[in-house]
Amino acid sequence: MPDQAYDAQVRERLGAVRSEVAKAVVGQDAAVSGLLVALLCGGHVLMEGVPGVAKTLLVRTLGSALDVRTRRVQFTPDLMPGDITGSMVIDSQRGELTFREGPLFTNLLLADEINRTPPKTQSALLEAMEEGTVSVDGVSHELPRPFLVAATQNPVEYEGTYPLPEAQLDRFLLKVVLPIPQRDHELEILRRHAQGFDPRRVAAAGVTAVAGAADIAAGQAAVLGVQVSPEVTGYIVDIARATRESPSLSLGVSPRGATALLRAARAWAWLNGRDFVTPDDVKALAHATLVHRLGLRPEAELEGVDVAEVLASALGSVPVPR
Repeated sequence: MPDQAYDAQVRERLGAVRSEVAKAVVGQDAAVSGLLVALLCGGHVLMEGVPGVAKTLLVRTLGSALDVRTRRVQFTPDLMPGDITGSMVIDSQRGELTFREGPLFTNLLLADEINRTPPKTQSALLEAMEEGTVSVDGVSHELPRPFLVAATQNPVEYEGTYPLPEAQLDRFLLKVVLPIPQRDHELEILRRHAQGFDPRRVAAAGVTAVAGAADIAAGQAAVLGVQVSPEVTGYIVDIARATRESPSLSLGVSPRGATALLRAARAWAWLNGRDFVTPDDVKALAHATLVHRLGLRPEAELEGVDVAEVLASALGSVPVPR
């Protein structure tokens, strides 16, 4: 039996991350929740939004609220795979090749504007995101734990972007869309700037580290103990199968997507103080976990069908277990 008091302390410390992030970022609660869920699942998050909705600031602030190593890579058209993973270089003192670690060797990687670099460089992240390792010249190098890729991208219709390949999208546990803030949130943003807030200086906003790698590891272990009933697992499978049967989709949710939804729902249940998953947990995470794994048929795209609407229809067609 886990220590319930310690479990509660860990949940409280990770929950306090929200308050720290809120000191610099206004209103993007869904994105903060997604990042916490991904940390607890050992997964990764793709954040999409128009320029200026605080995607980069959010991840930088999260890095300040956690006592972990954080690095940022600005993805550009000329970025090469070795610029991310690292490469073999000559050690001038010993006269031999040695491996120089790239920015991937961190706990929290901000992959900024990931869809501004060609697919070849995007694919350099595949092994790291799936296996937690980097292979160079046939030698595998372990990445530190925890390891989270928080990638930002502009909407695909923006000039100078490359759509992420399906295999790359599938490596992201969640896709979170950051909307334009509501009017009261935007007023608060302007009020803070009028009072001297500088988004380039997160520490000046009073953001401090309130949780560390040990808390994340403890939370991950606790999430594994969250119980999932046969009815809930059946509900998840039925949702996945409903997407595969949709006439509007050429690509439905794979078994990997179904297991991702299970993992995310367990983390969400634990964050909310429960040791069991409910159908509401599944529904709460279904959109962010599944929407980027779906592919529209060409004729559906021509008709202007929205993939989110197709997913909502598939969800609505599945009976919710009592």
